[in-house]
Amino acid sequence: MILTVFRSRARPDADLALLEKIGVRMHELATRMPGFISYKDFASADGETVTIVEFESEETQRAWREHPEHREAQRLAREQFLAEYQLQIGTPGRTLRFP
Repeated sequence: MILTVFRSRARPDADLALLEKIGVRMHELATRMPGFISYKDFASADGETVTIVEFESEETQRAWREHPEHREAQRLAREQFLAEYQLQIGTPGRTLRFP
């Protein structure tokens, strides 16, 4: 499994309604990609958002990363919406579950 953690903060002047609309579309696209496992969004009280996306392999994660509509969303995020972001991509070292 490949895990992507995307942390970001919106610009103060960002069009949050449009950003949310794009986020909904990215969720729709990701969930239809081959190898998709899960996609979750979280928001903290300090304004940071975190998206966690899981794919079966590096190849399927790469296909998602390179999807033309996703690439355009990435460009718009850098140019119009985000003040900062951080991506962490890798394989979990350990996974525990209960029950």
